[in-house]
Amino acid sequence: MTKPEKWLLLITAPDQLTAEIWKDILLQQGIPAMLNPADTASFMGVSSFPCRIMVASGYRKRAREILASLQPEAEERTDDEEGDSTRS
Repeated sequence: MTKPEKWLLLITAPDQLTAEIWKDILLQQGIPAMLNPADTASFMGVSSFPCRIMVASGYRKRAREILASLQPEAEERTDDEEGDSTRS
């Protein structure tokens, strides 16, 4: 019999749909992940309330890196672009 995984809180998503997407991305990258069962509402559809994503112990750092890579980088404006916005 295998020892059960210890699950750690990774992040709280704004809603269940977002949490499901993030969880699936983590699973595709080999990270054991699940939604906190208390946060989901599968019998009523998808919950619009915040939903916690849990990962197996030992995977939290890599999981954070993966989710951080999904964030769009702030675009730096060049001087030419800034000048264009002041023209009529």
